[in-house]
Amino acid sequence: MNVPILPTISTAFIVISAVLVAIGWVLIAKRNIEAHKKVMMAAGVSALIFFIIYASRTVFIGNTAFGGPDELKGYYTFFLVFHITLATVGAVFGITSLLSGYKNNLKLHRRIGAITSIIWFFVAITGVAVYSLLYIIYEGGETTSVFKAILGF
Repeated sequence: MNVPILPTISTAFIVISAVLVAIGWVLIAKRNIEAHKKVMMAAGVSALIFFIIYASRTVFIGNTAFGGPDELKGYYTFFLVFHITLATVGAVFGITSLLSGYKNNLKLHRRIGAITSIIWFFVAITGVAVYSLLYIIYEGGETTSVFKAILGF
């Protein structure tokens, strides 16, 4: 099995962020507010590192096409769109949760924090599933850079 290093690293960071969010849940349930803040900021940084690696790879190297059977390609595409939509919503909620917590807007933070965490767990799970489908279960298809796809070089 030959897995590419950047997708492996970026997927690891999204998993780390979800684990840190779970730890943050435990800490806030125990009313350990300072530790909760630190862990949740670390979760945000982990998610940001994921995004920087993912976006850089997408722009400079490209995206890997699904390499599994043609009869599963439609299901994979639907699942991928679901994951991307969930990740986008999760990112907006995550930024809002982090900022509201940082600014001590606890009314908003408490209202959306749990929802944000649940969304983020699903983002991590579906992200690992996408990674597994592209690089573990099936051999990835062609990888084409954004520049090549758009500009032809």
